Amino acid sequence: MNIGSLTAELFFGFIALFILTKVLGKTQITQLTPFDFISSLILGELLGNAIYDSETNLWMIFYAVAVWGGLVYGIEILSQKVKGMRKMLEGAPSIVIREGLIVREELKRNKLDVNQLQNLIRQKGYFSMREIHYAILETNGTISVLPKYMYGSANREELHLQGKEAELPVTVIIDGETIYDNLKTAQLTENMLNQLLSNQGFHSIKEVMYAEMVEGELHAMPIQLPKKIRSTH
Repeated sequence: MNIGSLTAELFFGFIALFILTKVLGKTQITQLTPFDFISSLILGELLGNAIYDSETNLWMIFYAVAVWGGLVYGIEILSQKVKGMRKMLEGAPSIVIREGLIVREELKRNKLDVNQLQNLIRQKGYFSMREIHYAILETNGTISVLPKYMYGSANREELHLQGKEAELPVTVIIDGETIYDNLKTAQLTENMLNQLLSNQGFHSIKEVMYAEMVEGELHAMPIQLPKKIRSTH
């Protein structure tokens, strides 16, 4: 392979990956799901092998990037349109500490031991398990922490302030669809949910982009419809 051919293929490969990354809308490395991470590795491997294979031309590189990128893009669209696919492709968050107690079954399911859990919690600035009320292992491997009331950003115990324990919000609506599995956790029925939405001025669940129950109250966000462009004459 001569220098000119290698330069052309490297340049073309760089442009192709840049465009594909923009189209797919990839997040930062620390925010990649396992599926995104594996897809990125395979895409890089395909392009690297194609560039340094003397029998590979520019069209073959384009074909490899286009086919793999199309598959990944199709999966991303599918996971957006079919909510049942999200859990399978992206995984689901796991509550590893619930109300101050470690959930051993969730640790085992996520191949996580207590030492690793302590490490993740320390990275969030908490050095004792007694400070944690809830801890959620996210799909990208990071952990989100809800501290106990007295160990929040301001130390209520030292300030002698009265308060109550924090409550974990429960998501009940996403993209205009009810999350029925969470209704029981939120101690709601479908009729109760509809009544709460009606009290806030919603006529249908389809009007709600996101809703969660927290501390006995429903917090709902409407779907923002695009504004019609006024025609000028």
